[in-house]
Amino acid sequence: MTENNFLNTLILFIRVGKKVHSRNIMGISLHTSCVTMPVCDKPYPTILEFLSIKFSRITREEWKQRITDGKVMDDESLPITIDTQYTPHRRIFYFREVKDETVIPFTEQILFQDDEILVACKPHFLPVTPSGHYVDECLLNRLRKSTGINDLAPLHRIDRETAGLVLFSANKKSCARYCNLFQKGLIKKTYQAVSANIPEPGTTEWLVENRLDQGTPWFRMQAVPGQPNAKSTIKLLDSKNNRALFELHPITGKTHQLRIHMCSIGLGILNDNLYPQLQPESKDNYETPLQLLAQTVCFKDPLTGIQRKFTSQRKLLW
Repeated sequence: MTENNFLNTLILFIRVGKKVHSRNIMGISLHTSCVTMPVCDKPYPTILEFLSIKFSRITREEWKQRITDGKVMDDESLPITIDTQYTPHRRIFYFREVKDETVIPFTEQILFQDDEILVACKPHFLPVTPSGHYVDECLLNRLRKSTGINDLAPLHRIDRETAGLVLFSANKKSCARYCNLFQKGLIKKTYQAVSANIPEPGTTEWLVENRLDQGTPWFRMQAVPGQPNAKSTIKLLDSKNNRALFELHPITGKTHQLRIHMCSIGLGILNDNLYPQLQPESKDNYETPLQLLAQTVCFKDPLTGIQRKFTSQRKLLW
């Protein structure tokens, strides 16, 4: 069963009144998500066990029901069963479902669009792709709806809490050419950040290098001993009223890199609920967004040779 056939069947079931666990239908994605079964020691877990552990916010019974309903598929778009064998390196496709999805009350802007790429500026609190409690309320699916381009694919990510520029491929045929720019470090990105801490007099620029690996809980990163894999430059632009404004250049692109590097020099970003200390989980406070902005992106277009520069017009609390 293909992705489109499955969606058509699901819609038909709803229209004729058949129950397909309606408690989970609200916020179902129109596009599949994918997870790869990693190598692990034998005896292998069942796919149900793997999914229940990997995505612990979804109960085992919910995963079992999704598999029973044919909502989890293999590489060939065929529904798996409870008895399908766990196979390392094989991919599993599923449709994300969210109950009572929260609407993010801020809008994105499209700064540039042609046949190959789209450049958008996203607001704080909006994820780039479906994640956590969000399916429709993400930049990717909003743009798919507004542009009608189902082949849109993000070329990079920024945190849900961060505002600013995100580049998308609009053409599968040229996507790899643009991805290659990021892989080779040929994209120059500039961020701005506001800190509630003022640096010591005399120091206005920093080069931060360290090694970042997954921390605890899993969604936080941490600095660990070893060969550096994260590098950033930080420059003080201004300070006033017990706040300081910085320009940041990530030379590498590790998760949460800028947030951790700012903390490492004692200048944590204002309203950061993950670093340096993890704050208790709570609803988003739209009055206190993380003061981090992906402000500019510069690169030489691999297809046209044109030097491109895009700049966000969003402002931080400064």
